[in-house]
Amino acid sequence: MSPAEPPDPSPPYYAVIFTSIRDAQPDDGYAAMATRMEELAQEQPGFLGLESVRDADGLGITVSYWATEDAVLAWGRHAEHLIAQQLGRERWYERYTLRVCRVERRHTFSRNTTGGFP
Repeated sequence: MSPAEPPDPSPPYYAVIFTSIRDAQPDDGYAAMATRMEELAQEQPGFLGLESVRDADGLGITVSYWATEDAVLAWGRHAEHLIAQQLGRERWYERYTLRVCRVERRHTFSRNTTGGFP
C-alpha cells in the first residue's frame, strides 16, 4: 500500500494487526494473493480500511480496520481468506502474530494541510 492518509473512522472500531516475517523463498504467488486479499477485504461488510508495509528483511505489518468484532470474525472465517491463511503457513511465512484490538480513541496530526502522510 502506498503512503496515504490512513483510515480515520470515529471510534469505537476494531483494528486487526498482522505482523509477519516472510521466508526467503521467491514470491510464489504471494503478491497476487496479498492483492486479492486486500480487494476481498474491501468487499466485506464492516471493512473500514487498511494500512500495510514490509521492509527489505521481510518484516511486514498490516493493520485492517473493522466496524465490529463480528465483522472481524466473519473476515477470519471467509472461505477464500481461509485458503490464503493456509498457504501463508505452508509457503510464505516463517512466523506471524495476529492481534485484535478495540480502538477507543484516536488522535491525528498532519503538518501537511493537503492530507496524507509525507
